Amino acid sequence: MNPRPDNRGAAIDLESVTKAYGAFNALDGVSLRIEPGEFMTLLGPSGSGKTTTLNVIAGFTDVTNGKLLVGGKSVVGVPAHKRNIGVVFQHYALFPHMTVGRNVAYPLTLRGVDQMKRKARVAEALDMVKMGDFAHRYPNELSGGQQQRVALARAIVFDPPLLLMDEPLGALDKKLREWLQLEIKRIHRELGTTFVYVTHDQEEALVLSDRIAVFNRGRIEQVGTGRQLYDEPATLFVGRFIGDSTVLRGEARSDGTSTALSIAGETVTAPRRLAGEADPVMLLRPEKLAIRRSGQAAAAGANRLSGTIAEAIYLGSGSKYEVKLADGSTAIVRSPLTGESFGLGDKVELCFDGADAKLLPDDSTADTTLT
Repeated sequence: MNPRPDNRGAAIDLESVTKAYGAFNALDGVSLRIEPGEFMTLLGPSGSGKTTTLNVIAGFTDVTNGKLLVGGKSVVGVPAHKRNIGVVFQHYALFPHMTVGRNVAYPLTLRGVDQMKRKARVAEALDMVKMGDFAHRYPNELSGGQQQRVALARAIVFDPPLLLMDEPLGALDKKLREWLQLEIKRIHRELGTTFVYVTHDQEEALVLSDRIAVFNRGRIEQVGTGRQLYDEPATLFVGRFIGDSTVLRGEARSDGTSTALSIAGETVTAPRRLAGEADPVMLLRPEKLAIRRSGQAAAAGANRLSGTIAEAIYLGSGSKYEVKLADGSTAIVRSPLTGESFGLGDKVELCFDGADAKLLPDDSTADTTLT
């Protein structure tokens, strides 16, 4: 497909959108601006509201309250088939009695595009997804990854300003999923169409997205780039949901400029305080923790916690360790291949710079909603 003339897709604006099913709010005041041509991923656990948001944008689900604009125009009450939106589902939804070419041509047939133009646009769309040689095959003659590429071609063939994708790679194996992620990213870059993508896979969201909206319990917890969400999570839920993390809880005290946590007799300090919170926690990323055998010297001023190796996982590029701390909690550490190796039961010390700890308000639900 040729890029859109202005290389821009449609903007989307959700303003205080609520979707209620009886007394239950699947969406609870969701507000989100998606820029023209942006790749926005809606990320969250099952039941968090991300798919409901996609269905509201698509027109499959009506809003209970709030505003929804696509390209600056309200689409509340507009049926799905009149919104001119491309949609790709997880389970392909190809017509089994139609060839690949006829499947891809179907949206153009509905729009009354003449046969010559239809043939040219189908060929262009199939070439874009690298399926140009498969036009005469039927869906049951294709692999899962090939069927998903045909579904993508069908969704882009009529040049929609907006493409919605609902966990389209969830049924594929890891290698194929990773390859298709890069293909989808390439297609987005070439088309300039606005993409809205739903997934519960954090790594997939980080690979694909310009920005990510993290959902939890019908609300958006934070919107930002992958780096912003990983490095500067606004809430404990976001910090735990995006990437691996260690959460330190303990009796807290502050001197006005720093915060100390007492954890089973050991004290760690961060050079900042959390205003108005009596019980902050410290969140640390695996690469910010250094691991060494008990008794070895730590860097001057480094925080230290003792623990025992509870799990050792070889990852090829390095090792991942789960360390049981003195208070019973678990810390996650990644170590490069060049580092020292540890086995189950080894006594170790974890060291970290307090400046690398993110101080966040405690939230007990952040530990129970990860699914």
